Amino acid sequence: MEIDTNKYDANEIIRFMRDATNLSQIEFAKSIGKSKDWVRKNEYGISNYYFKDLIAIAKKHGFIITIKKEEK
Repeated sequence: MEIDTNKYDANEIIRFMRDATNLSQIEFAKSIGKSKDWVRKNEYGISNYYFKDLIAIAKKHGFIITIKKEEK
């Protein structure tokens, strides 16, 4: 599944990936080596993840992250 980062806010991408995997916050956190609190805070936009974390999560769950330069 491909995720275009230009179409979503940062917190929406984490939520989208978790929902697409049909995992609870606890299950998703375990699958990516993070805490449930990390997942919750990122889904609600309280914290921001590092881009390297996004890439690692996407790779782990078979997502393709696309970043397109927006035309002016």
